[in-house]
Amino acid sequence: MQQYNLQHVWDFLSELSKNNNKPWFDAHKDQYQEALADFRSFTEAFIEGLSKFDSDIADLRVADCTYRIYRDIRFSHDKTPYKTHMGVYVSHQGKKSGYAGYYIHIEPCGECMMVSGLYMPTPTDLKSVREEIMLNGENFDNLIKKCKGFELDWSNALKRIPNGWNADDSFSEYYRLKEYNLIQPLSKEQILSKDFLEFALSECKKTTPINQLLNRCVSYGRENL
Repeated sequence: MQQYNLQHVWDFLSELSKNNNKPWFDAHKDQYQEALADFRSFTEAFIEGLSKFDSDIADLRVADCTYRIYRDIRFSHDKTPYKTHMGVYVSHQGKKSGYAGYYIHIEPCGECMMVSGLYMPTPTDLKSVREEIMLNGENFDNLIKKCKGFELDWSNALKRIPNGWNADDSFSEYYRLKEYNLIQPLSKEQILSKDFLEFALSECKKTTPINQLLNRCVSYGRENL
C-alpha cells in the first residue's frame, strides 16, 4: 500500500493560495515537493483501486492522470503563476483521451469535489451519447439515478432542446447537456480522513456503469468517423 499524507497537500495549497508568486514558491520548493510526492502516491493508489472494478482503466501511470501546477498565463488576464489546486483524472487512455473517467479536485480555498463522467466531449462524441439516449433513454436514466450521492451537473446545459433532436422523446431533457458530469462535493474532513481513499473508490464504483456506457458511445462515434 502506497504511503501518503494529504495533509501536506492541503497545507501547501492553502499557503500557496495566499502567496501565489514566484519568490514565495521558490522559497517553499521543498514543501511543494513533499506535497507533490504525497499527491502522486495517492494518485497511484487511486488508479490501482479503480482498475479493480473498471476494466477501462489499465496500464496508466501517474503522469497520465495528473497536471502541472504551473498556469498558462499567456492569454489570461489573471497572471498568478500557479494553480491553487491539485487534481487527478483517471480515464481510459489517460487525461487527454476524451473518454469518461473519474476526477478528484482538491482546492482548500475553493471547491473540493469528486466528479465522474464525460467532460467537454467533441461534437461527434456528444452526438453519439445523444443517440444512445434517444434509443435507450430509460437505461441511461436508470444508470444516472443509481449514482447516489452524486448530482448531474446542469450548469452548462442548453436552454432548449438542440436542433435535430425530438423534444417529445421521453428523456429529451438529457439532450440539453453539452457534457455529462456527476458531481459530489468533498469536505476538508473527508479528504483528510484516513479512510478517504476507500470512500472515494466506493463512491466512484457507483458511477462505473454510466462511465462505461459513455465510453462505449465515444468509441462507437469514433469508429464511424
